Formats: sequence, structure tokens, C-alpha cells
Amino acid sequence: MPLLSIQNLNTVFYSKKGEVKACSNINLDLEQGEIVGLIGETGCGKSVLGMSVLNLLPNNARISGKIIYKDLDLLNLPSNKMRQIRGKEISLLPQSPATSLNPVVKIGSQILEGFQLHRGMKKDIAINSSIKILNLLGLKNSEKNFKYYPHQLSGGMKQRILAAISITGNPSLLIADEPTKGLDALMKAQVVDLLHKLTKETGTSLLLITHDLKVASSLCDEIAVMYSGEIVERGSAEKVLNNPYHPYTQGLLKSMPEKGLHPIKGYSPSLLEKLPGCRFYSRCPLRNNKCNNSEVPYKEIDGTYVRCFGFD
Repeated sequence: MPLLSIQNLNTVFYSKKGEVKACSNINLDLEQGEIVGLIGETGCGKSVLGMSVLNLLPNNARISGKIIYKDLDLLNLPSNKMRQIRGKEISLLPQSPATSLNPVVKIGSQILEGFQLHRGMKKDIAINSSIKILNLLGLKNSEKNFKYYPHQLSGGMKQRILAAISITGNPSLLIADEPTKGLDALMKAQVVDLLHKLTKETGTSLLLITHDLKVASSLCDEIAVMYSGEIVERGSAEKVLNNPYHPYTQGLLKSMPEKGLHPIKGYSPSLLEKLPGCRFYSRCPLRNNKCNNSEVPYKEIDGTYVRCFGFD
């Protein structure tokens, strides 16, 4: 039984211009202790999928399908029960340390809050637990940093503080949303090391949302590739990143600098468009008339699941 099972998930935003289908018929499982990477271009629906799991979307969003976590369908839970799961059972590591930490509250207080809220610890016990968790994540001089404000810390230190806050509830699942976005190579390496250490030391499962293929390759057991609101390929990280089947995944890999920096021609379709066939049709070098007029099958090929007509 997977720790998390997303089944036929659809997330739609209602706007003045029409329905924006950000996630379409998503099926994705995540096992206990597993790291699954969700990759794709900006705007493909990755972050919306993560926020759908946490039910942290604006009022104009509607989610349908099932999100099963430990035998509970999160979409059917009352709001007070969902609040109990958020942060404690399922936690979020947001993408921007600079804006996610409260600038006028000391670091120690921000970490203590999680221990006291989710585990009911008394302050002195929470302080000791906070210092231990900072030491676990490799933050030197933890007792000293405990008294600092966010602006007194480097970017890497802030990222570690955010990671510490995200696991104060001892979650079974951590959702990391673009944790390396905007970072230089050195900082990216530090974050990758941090996430690897965090998952191995705590046994926490990780849903890594990223457009950085190198980071995904370094961390992930499984990879799911999203394009225009759909998962078009899913399988082991080794297979998907080294021997991809879907033309979009192939193009994504070829666009990397070390692969010659060959961009995919054209643009992703608007999520407002209702297309009868493959959403990658206009950009696909292998397209035929069938691709544009029929619902695309999602099939298994040697352990990898692919949404494409090219393997009939």
C-alpha cells in the first residue's frame, strides 16, 4: 500500500477567461521512504499538484479525484482534520527562504513553534529538540544561530532553517517545491546534500518538485514528467533520464547545456485550450493525424509508463 496515492486527479481554476485545467487525470504513487521527482517546464502544473495534495489552493480552484494518504482520502477530510495533517503528517518545504521566514521573529522561535504546535512539547524540551535538529542538518553554532533573525543568516543557512521547520512535526511526507530555484551551483549542491541527509536520517518520503534535471538525477528514485497539466512519462529515475520514451522527455533532456542546448521548438499550449488529442502535438517531431484527434493512451513499456501513440 503506497504512502500516498493520487488517483485521477483534476485541478481546475475558474477564471473570467474560462476553465484553467492545471492538472489533468493525474495518477501517481509514492512509497514510504521513496523520493519521487516531478519535473517539467515552468507552468506545467507541478506546483499546483503539490498544493492540491496539501489542499492549499485559492477559492476559485476545484479538485476532483482521490488523494489517498494512509487510507485517508484527503479531499474528503473536513478542514479541521486537514489542518492537523498539514505540517505534522505532510509538510511543505517552500521554494524561497528569503520570503518564507518571518523577518521580525528570531530563528529559534520559528522552529520552536512547530515542536510546540505539532508535538505539544514544553518550551525547554522544544529548545533542545530544535538545537538537535539544526545539528542534524549540519548548521554549525546552533545555539548562537538560534538567537539570530533571518537577515543575519546566509542563503544556505536560511534553507537549512526552513528544512528544520518543515520536519518539526516528524512528517511522513515532505513536499519540496523548487528548493534550488535561483541558487548558484554551490548552493544547489548544498541543498541537494541537505535533502539527501534529511530523508535518509528521518525516513521521510519526498515529493521533489523541480525543473532542474541535475537535481532530480542526484536525488530521485522515481521521476514523473509533466507537460501542460498531464504526466506524460513516469518510471525509475535511471530509465527516464537515460532512456526516455516520450518525445517531450527526449526534447527536455536535449535542451540541457551538456547535451548541446537544443531547445524544443514552439510553445506549450494554454491550459485554457481544450485539445482533443496529445497536448504536445504541435511541437512533436513524431506526430501524425491520430495524435491530434484521439485520447492518448497511458501505457507501460518495460516498467515505464508513457502517454503517447508512438508505441502502439
